[in-house]
Amino acid sequence: MYHFFVDPAQIGEDEIRITGEDVNHIKNVLRMRPGEEVLISSRSGGDYHCRVRELAPDVVFLSVEEKREDSRELPARIHLYQGLPKADKMDLIIQKAVELGAYRIVPVSTRRAVVRLDSKKEEAKLRRWNAVSESAAKQSGRSLIPEVSGLLTFSEALKEAESFGLKLIPYECAEGIGGTRRLIAQAEPGMDIAVFIGPEGGFEPDEIAQAGETGVVPITLGRRILRTETAGLCILSALMLSLEREPEE
Repeated sequence: MYHFFVDPAQIGEDEIRITGEDVNHIKNVLRMRPGEEVLISSRSGGDYHCRVRELAPDVVFLSVEEKREDSRELPARIHLYQGLPKADKMDLIIQKAVELGAYRIVPVSTRRAVVRLDSKKEEAKLRRWNAVSESAAKQSGRSLIPEVSGLLTFSEALKEAESFGLKLIPYECAEGIGGTRRLIAQAEPGMDIAVFIGPEGGFEPDEIAQAGETGVVPITLGRRILRTETAGLCILSALMLSLEREPEE
């Protein structure tokens, strides 16, 4: 079943309207016809089982068959604060983070980050990164599209996450895998969780100290040193398995 996202304003009581680029995709690429089934998700959350009713020149009208109550989202909101990596690694990180249930991805400028974005580059990158997020959300059956937000400094990211219930920062000098397991087990439904990942060069010791002053806990991910594109996915996988619940009957 094909999957599309729409804005809440496009959703009615028993009808949903698809507009924009998806109209051409539905009509001329997928060649869908009235009566075919589609899954629609609101960009702010909510899933709908629909059928194509009418294909007009600039809009596709869908009949709502059923609103699904079994959300595919994790019961906690995981915010991935990712130190800017080199080349196109951010595309991969965003794609896999969305598949693993991240609620939001935040690019972060850290001291050892090689990449520097000016305002023009940032705007173009954000458009691309949010398109990657939307594509991954469709592929993985998410109920919402995780936002890739604007670039923050490390200090700004720490301040933003100050009130979060759980804040973790994998660090190669940290010890005690048992402590990592205990912290992951503390993730609870309704919680905002921050995961801070450094760039290729990792975090500087004073950045780790700065994070600790705001309640961010350094953790180990084992005795192997993971690449920046692996570390975040490792901790996201562990959190996903800890938080995932059986679907309600």
